[in-house]
Amino acid sequence: MAIATLLPATTAFIQRAPRMLIGAEWVEAADGQTMPLHNPATGEQLCVVPRATVDDVDRAVLAARQAFDDSPWSRTRPRERQNLLWKLADLIQRDAELLAQLECLNNGKSAAVAQAMDVQLAIDFLRYMAGWATKIEGSSVEVSVPLMPDQQFHSFIRREAVGVVGAIVAWNFPLLLACWKLGPALATGCTVVLKPADETPLTALKLAELVQEAGYPDGVFNVVTGTGITAGSALTHNPRVDKLTFTGSTAVGKEIGKIAMDNMTRVTLELGGKSPTIVMADAALGSAAAGAASAIFFNQGQVCCAGSRLYVQRKHFDNVVADIAGIANAMKLGSGLDTSVDMGPLISARQQERVWRYIEMGRDSGATLACGGERFGPGYFVKPTVIVDVDQQHSLVQEDIFGPVLVAIPFDDEADALRLANDSPYGLGASIWSNDLAAVHRMIPRIKSGSVWVNCHSALDPALPFGGYKMSGVGREMGYAAIEHYTELKSVLIKL
Repeated sequence: MAIATLLPATTAFIQRAPRMLIGAEWVEAADGQTMPLHNPATGEQLCVVPRATVDDVDRAVLAARQAFDDSPWSRTRPRERQNLLWKLADLIQRDAELLAQLECLNNGKSAAVAQAMDVQLAIDFLRYMAGWATKIEGSSVEVSVPLMPDQQFHSFIRREAVGVVGAIVAWNFPLLLACWKLGPALATGCTVVLKPADETPLTALKLAELVQEAGYPDGVFNVVTGTGITAGSALTHNPRVDKLTFTGSTAVGKEIGKIAMDNMTRVTLELGGKSPTIVMADAALGSAAAGAASAIFFNQGQVCCAGSRLYVQRKHFDNVVADIAGIANAMKLGSGLDTSVDMGPLISARQQERVWRYIEMGRDSGATLACGGERFGPGYFVKPTVIVDVDQQHSLVQEDIFGPVLVAIPFDDEADALRLANDSPYGLGASIWSNDLAAVHRMIPRIKSGSVWVNCHSALDPALPFGGYKMSGVGREMGYAAIEHYTELKSVLIKL
């Protein structure tokens, strides 16, 4: 066992008074209420944070509204927005170990992995978005205006910041998801009210400190902590919000989408998934098995695009499943502060119980557990589980479990693999494991998914748009597509 030592700054941050950022001030909730956070590895209380009221959210939105309409931020030039984002990325890099430890304690994930992946991806993404700040373009248009044939015109199209952004993020990648919202918002000149997940607000609060240190004007970035029922709902319903961006479950996302339409609020929804991993007969089977295991067990399976459905060509099915089960059985579970651990706990007792119910559902229906199927504590641990002998229409195959549970089904040929892969209400990610380039290129356009990876899974890059088909969402994160979602187009016609 090799337990990492907490930085003094990590301990101090956890022990600080419960405050959230609204405008220029770090404040308690209006009614003084707080809510506890727990360490998923132990189940013990970690600290408390403010439980924001509707009034708190309204004040945060008003601060963002004033910053967008009236503060120096509204007149900030592209180069200044670029430089501020670079500064923010530099500060995150400086405090990478602190942020990773907060993520570990609050979320349960490995601190080492969080620093190497979550924090580094956040840094890379902000630097990528900083580059777009100086490259937001309009265009000129030669118009006809047939009703005024004798007149001359000058016409152009502007791309302008959408305004106040209400951002609500999930608990599986708290810092990275916050930066996915913050990067394009700040690059385009928007202002933000961030409502982190109920369970994991610590890195969002630290991010708010770094935004202040970077030199952003008051009100450009606000963080309200609290419950989705109160704070999240208040942010969603607020008519001063110009755009809502949400990452989380499909059920909640659908409700947010309906509410957004009442105010004609622009919306981006990155929702659930049930992503297929397809192993063709010609694949490098050892690499495919290792990749499929990583696709589902990384981050305890709490990944929206986790490869939770495995389809293997029938003649190799038993061997690939056995290899994955061997990998799962060898994994060490424990605290994310232990650098020898392969997998940490789930986020909460509620999530542990949810995952466990699905495993029991499989047992009750006659499915076979190739490995795993156990839970333990203290903390919220579920052993990596592989389930076979499951019908394609079973809830285990069709529903988003969001845990370290893989369902594996054999297929006969390419057409069968595509049919099974697309037989899902979701369409966020998919991977194909094959060395047959012709087959891969035939399959890619036929898979109904926002991302398709070949001989890898969940490989993300800031330049590639990320989002889903079907019930996996509306709109895209990352890439230039994100810039489009944080801007409006304005047509201008001048009669000369």
